[in-house]
Parts: sequence; structure tokens; C-alpha cells
Amino acid sequence: MSKADRTLTITDSETGESIEVPVKNGTIAATELSKLGVRSYDPAFFNTAICSSKITYIDGDNGILRYRGYDIEQLAEKSTFLEVAFLLIHGHLPNKSESETWNTTIMSHTFVHENLTQLMKTFRYDAHPMGMVISSVAALSTFYPDANPTLNQGKDIYKDPKMINKQMFRIIGKLPTIAACAYRHRIGRPYNLPVNHLSYTGNFLYMMDRLSESNYVPDPRLAKALDVMFILHADHELNCSTAAMRHVASAGTDPVTAVAAAASALYGPLHGGANEAALRMLKRIGTPENVPAFVEKVKNKEELLMGFGHRVYKNYDPRARIIKQVAHEVFEICGRDALVDVALKLEEVALHDSYFIERKLYPNVDFYSGLIYSALGFPTDMFPVLFTIPRTVGWLAHWYESLGDNGKIFRPRQIYNGEPQRDFVPMHMRPETAEGSRLAYRSTGTSKRNKTTPAKTFLG
Repeated sequence: MSKADRTLTITDSETGESIEVPVKNGTIAATELSKLGVRSYDPAFFNTAICSSKITYIDGDNGILRYRGYDIEQLAEKSTFLEVAFLLIHGHLPNKSESETWNTTIMSHTFVHENLTQLMKTFRYDAHPMGMVISSVAALSTFYPDANPTLNQGKDIYKDPKMINKQMFRIIGKLPTIAACAYRHRIGRPYNLPVNHLSYTGNFLYMMDRLSESNYVPDPRLAKALDVMFILHADHELNCSTAAMRHVASAGTDPVTAVAAAASALYGPLHGGANEAALRMLKRIGTPENVPAFVEKVKNKEELLMGFGHRVYKNYDPRARIIKQVAHEVFEICGRDALVDVALKLEEVALHDSYFIERKLYPNVDFYSGLIYSALGFPTDMFPVLFTIPRTVGWLAHWYESLGDNGKIFRPRQIYNGEPQRDFVPMHMRPETAEGSRLAYRSTGTSKRNKTTPAKTFLG
């Protein structure tokens, strides 16, 4: 039997019924199982493919990452972020005219509506930048009603390539502006307008760092380092946030709103917050001399080892090698952080310890990226924002690719394990429970003071 004709025979031990299921690309169609009256159960999608994609290839056992067939090492060394963005979305490296049009058009879409900046200024002075970015991107969708299928009587407006391109130009161009405004808001400085004579990352640094200089230009070496970081974070197959992008977009949602949803997934500490956790871990260790004791605590499950291991990679994360080199270049410009020695010592110990080798715990992209962002002067709460800007390109690539799918909305099934049918019970017949046991909540200063006020006046 040829590989193309491979099948899987499944027999129900209870009924003796058998089905022969075709195997394609190492997968079977889960709907085939319905012939036996069963479903697949895979919480967290450990062994489930929900789409077929041509964008990113990962070989976790051998530490390989490729965008559209190109090794990440080559792209980081020879390409630029905007060129990689074109590659991820359109499937090939742009020629000269495509590159010029792509870059120029994106950089001409960096301005945001004044109403949006006014909205951002209404956030509290201590608002988390990622919360501001997510909210502002969601609000951005309201400025383009013509690009929202919901407001166009369900018209399939994204069959028009020009509308597709327009939305991608808007999102890629405006996201650094929104991110820079969130940063400036955090530090209490007025927002800077974008400029289009700098590179994509150069303009981002300009909007964040310019004070009153009329001729301010960011250090091109730092802009290049950030550009490489953006390339490394541009896409990573069907991770949590990218799956969220495809899931939301399957409802026909406009891409701007879908990006806000994907960014919300990235906001979680198990996803976009991992590099911040790795940096905090290094600070907690303190000095290289404390590494052996920390490692023993990890083995005894008294501490968590952040920045090591990956759901996909069972080898050294290829992005980690590149980031390690970028880190040294940034430290030469901005100064060497004492935590670098802690990181190097921890990596050295972990790579030679059988405990970590047997568990295939190698440094991942988050291990050194936090050190780089810290050296560049970014506060830790900006880290997920710096992840969001480049990953948006990957989300858009998957959105664009999904437009060619079967058009069916994502609708996972569940296993119901709740109560059987019950009759409604009147209030006076319901059992009493310990007061407040189910409705307890963490009190604020206001709610504590309100406890002294009669309930008829204040409802808390």
C-alpha cells in the first residue's frame, strides 16, 4: 500500500463494528469517528490540527523554524521585518517594486485618527500598556464601518483584494503608533506623531523616545536589533493567540476586531508574559553564585524554571540562539546588565544537568528577550506590547489564508458532565449554604468603608 493510500482501521470493542479511515498528512478527519458514535477529546489541542497552513513550519525535535520555507536564521540575518511581513502574508519574498510599494504604503498608514488618541488619553495614568493597546485596537475598528461585514448587511466584502490589502496596511501601519502612545501615556509624556522617513522599527523608537528635538533620530543599531526581534516573533504556527485569531475570524469578524481578540489571548501570562516571568526569575536569583541552589529548588519543585522548555520544541529553540547574539550586540551599546551573567550561568548549568537534558528543557525565545528589552529601557509591562506588534503580522497572514478555507464557523463540541434533568425548586425550599461561601470577593478600601453604611443607602 502506498503512503498516499494509508488508512487506519478502528474497531469498536463493544459492537465489533469497524471503520477504515483515510490518513492524510499524518492526520485523520475527526468527523470519521462519528460513524462509530464517538468524538475525539483533546483538551488544549495537544494532538489536534484545526487547519492546513502553508505559512510556518516547525520541527520541534530538531529545532527548526521556517517561514514559508525560509530558515529563520537566514531571515534574521539577511531580511527586514517588513520584508518578512510581506513573505508571511503573500508567500514569497517581494521583488524591488513590490517591496517599495509595500514599505511606502505601510509607512503612509501610521497616523491614527485624533479621536482615537483622545480616547487613549482618557485611560488612567497607571493603565497597563497592553490593556490600552487591546482596547484601542478594538476601538480602531469603529473608524472603518465600510470594512466591517456586520455593518454591510453580511456582504462578503473580503472577497475584494483591495479591501483586504487596505485593512492589512492600516493594521500593520497603525499598531506601532498605538503602542508608542500607550508607552508615552505610561510615562506621562505627550504623544509623538509618526514620521515616514525612518524604518518601521526606527519610527517606533522615534515615537517613543523623542522629546523636543527637531532632528531626533534613534540609534540605527538599536532599530536593527529591534527589527531582528520583530522577525523572530512574527509568527509561530498555531499558538494560542493565532488560534484565537482564526477562531474569531471564522465568524466573519473584521480583522481589526479579530486582532484585538488575538492580542487579548497574548496578554495572558502563559503566552505573551513569559519573557517578563523569565526576567523576574533572574532578578530573584540575583547572582551567578545563587544559580546552583536555585537549580536544586527547581528539581525539588520548589521553584519554576522560566524561559526553558517549549510546548513544541524538544531541542534548542532556534530563535534563542539568534536572540543570544542580538543580546550581546545590544549590551555593547546600552551596557551589560548584571543579570546577563546570571542567565549565562543558569543556561550553562541547565544544559549540562541530566535532569534538564532528560526532560528536554532548553532555553527558549523568552529567556534572553526580556534581558534585551530591559537593556533597551522598556519597562516590563511593555514586553507583551513588543510581542504584539510583530505577531500581528502572523495573525494577519493566518487571517488572509483562512479566507480561502471552507468558510465554516469554528464550533468545538463539549462533553457534558453536569446535572441530569431537574425540576425547578421554589426559593423557600432551597437549602441554605454557609453565608458568603460562594459569593466571597476580595474587598477594596471603598467596599470596606461601605460595610459600615446601611444597605438601603449603599449597595456596595
